Amino acid sequence: MMNLTENRRQTAVNAAAATAALAAALALAGPAAAQAPVKDAAACAALAGTAIDHAAVTLAEVGEGEGLPAFCKVQVKAEADIGIEVRLPLEGWNGKLYQAGCGGFCGVLGRADSGPGVVNAMRPGLEKHYATATSDSGHTGESVVDATFAHDNPDGERDWGWRSIGETNRIAGALIEAFYGEAPARAYFQGCSTGGRMANRAALTYPEMFDGIISGAPALDYPGLVATAFSFFVNANLDASGAPILTADDYALIGAAVMESCDAKDGTADGVIADPRQCKADLSALACTAGSTEGCLTDAKMDVLAAWREGPRNAAGDPLYPGGIPEGSEAYWAKWMPAMGAFATNFGRYMAFPNDPGPDWTTTDFDFETDPAEVAKMNEVYNADDPDLSAFIAAGGKMIVYHGWADPLVTPYKTVEWYEAAKAANGGEAFADTARLFMIPGMDHCGIYSDAAGIGQSRLDLITPIEAWVEEGTAPESILKP
Repeated sequence: MMNLTENRRQTAVNAAAATAALAAALALAGPAAAQAPVKDAAACAALAGTAIDHAAVTLAEVGEGEGLPAFCKVQVKAEADIGIEVRLPLEGWNGKLYQAGCGGFCGVLGRADSGPGVVNAMRPGLEKHYATATSDSGHTGESVVDATFAHDNPDGERDWGWRSIGETNRIAGALIEAFYGEAPARAYFQGCSTGGRMANRAALTYPEMFDGIISGAPALDYPGLVATAFSFFVNANLDASGAPILTADDYALIGAAVMESCDAKDGTADGVIADPRQCKADLSALACTAGSTEGCLTDAKMDVLAAWREGPRNAAGDPLYPGGIPEGSEAYWAKWMPAMGAFATNFGRYMAFPNDPGPDWTTTDFDFETDPAEVAKMNEVYNADDPDLSAFIAAGGKMIVYHGWADPLVTPYKTVEWYEAAKAANGGEAFADTARLFMIPGMDHCGIYSDAAGIGQSRLDLITPIEAWVEEGTAPESILKP
């Protein structure tokens, strides 16, 4: 039993410890968190006059969103044509910056921040009182599959490839200092798909810019994936008249057979394939027999399916991109396969080649003997698959990478291959002190459509684990909510 004197002494010790802990937390978060400046509409409007080199503020007004704190919404146009949006909480700024990527060919400022989504969105940061920022990657487009901006426009390709990442960060930093009087103490980047490519590119091109990076389903090799692999998958499914061979009516049939063959391979029949590499489903029973065409797959359809599973190869049988479309992704083919065609066509027309072929080009023009090497000439502009992260490691950065095993668009095998190469290039098992890869069974591309099945983006907890890793030294064991 503790006597009164001991109790008072222990109370003093506890109080001192609490004070020290608070001081340490405030020091970690930065001066702005300690001061928690309160701003109003007038202070927000005053940002319209902020002078920023090679950029102009075009909008500064108070904005609100359901479940979000009131914020100052600032839009900026940076050279040459990079649209940037920064959102600054009016109260309770936590002293940090949260920068989000964008999807596809981007081109629509702030699009991904509407609704409850978490990938490529500023919302998760705003909810935690971060200053947040994003960009359109350097152009305005009709949609995220519109690549016309890049036609004979190497500056636009460069901005989309990497420069918009640094410019968004630069502009956000200037506005944060102008608004709060302090620079952010920490900076984080989060993105999925193209945003994931941007995340990895940030670690390579700007290794000291972000303390923590979250990279989801990263399209690490755009020429290899979108030009070569997508063209292969699209072309494999075209008959002599240009009509699709496998259609949405076949997808459910294939998916059910795959699940029956593979589901229990991991020891649990739960409607999710834990790792498609562990099960190559035998679908020979789906083949049509003589005189039968209903509820079965014709020889032509079976050939398409085999090609989709194997992935792109040249005439000599050499693989041109890692793997094919994974088992367990069939439920999402109807959503993502049409998008694959649009991405491949527009990327090939306006972005993939050093000399753009233009609007008459189609995927059937892709030459799998010569064009993979030709589009690879653009790797330096677009790609983020360099395994050498030594500069990022030296800067003390931390990276979380995740990918859904049921992703039929940015197929998961490249991410696994890259991580293994990065581990080998950066100290082997010690690489886990810098970057960790989480493969998520049943999740489709960025968890967008698999959310309805309870294994999508609403299950992701992206900020908590990267904060704990960067700010407390606690490495993540999961990125999923319980």
